[in-house]
Amino acid sequence: MLTTTLFILAGLFALMPLLNFISYRILGSIIRNRREKWDVNICCGKTDGGGINVDIVKHADVPNLVVVDDIYNLPFSNKQFDSVLCSHTIEHVDDPQAFFAELDRIAGEVTLVIPPLWDLSAVLNIFEHRWIFLTFRKEHHSLPNFIKLPLAAAYQEKKGQKIRA
Repeated sequence: MLTTTLFILAGLFALMPLLNFISYRILGSIIRNRREKWDVNICCGKTDGGGINVDIVKHADVPNLVVVDDIYNLPFSNKQFDSVLCSHTIEHVDDPQAFFAELDRIAGEVTLVIPPLWDLSAVLNIFEHRWIFLTFRKEHHSLPNFIKLPLAAAYQEKKGQKIRA
């Protein structure tokens, strides 16, 4: 019985990199590239959403970049945009509900791209993430249920990491 359990756990552990690759590289790219243009690509990193790209740091290679100090108070009018893309960001923030409310305030349609539960290496990433979203889907237009990622805050505080948002 113990041998079978260990064999199953080893198999799941071995699959984690493949599931993460499918989640981030394949499904994430499909969702991000489904449109020719997103009106706003929030916390864009080095990706161009085709419209206004927003982040908390300046990226030299990203066009139409707006650098913001506070993701909870974006410098845009109510419903100024038709669409906003938030890809792999909301699991990092201090307050997902307040962040989603701000995205919903500035755009008619919010698209969240988050780590689904089957991508265990992303879901359990205590080094960067703060929240687990209780969903097996990658794409959402409303805020899915979520819980705190156990040990994440303690680990991040111990390592001196501070969420800058």
